[in-house]
Amino acid sequence: MAITLEILILIIGFFYGYMKPGKEDRSAILKKGVVIGMILGAILVVLGLIGGRWILLLGTVAGVLVFVEVIILAVLFIIGTYIGDMLERK
Repeated sequence: MAITLEILILIIGFFYGYMKPGKEDRSAILKKGVVIGMILGAILVVLGLIGGRWILLLGTVAGVLVFVEVIILAVLFIIGTYIGDMLERK
């Protein structure tokens, strides 16, 4: 399931880079991905704190994993925009 989501994000990035004229601000896209990952990770950690000790460990692990996954998806989206921009130039 996760591989399908990552391929879908790559394809969306490809179409975004191809359809939008000019170069994209990839550093801004990556910064937004980091911010979204931090927010989602923090929410899961707070939910873990509210739930108790056992849930805290689960919430912390889930928060870190969500942060990493959002960063991976942002990087895949940026790779897709590179491919789309290359095809747009040709």
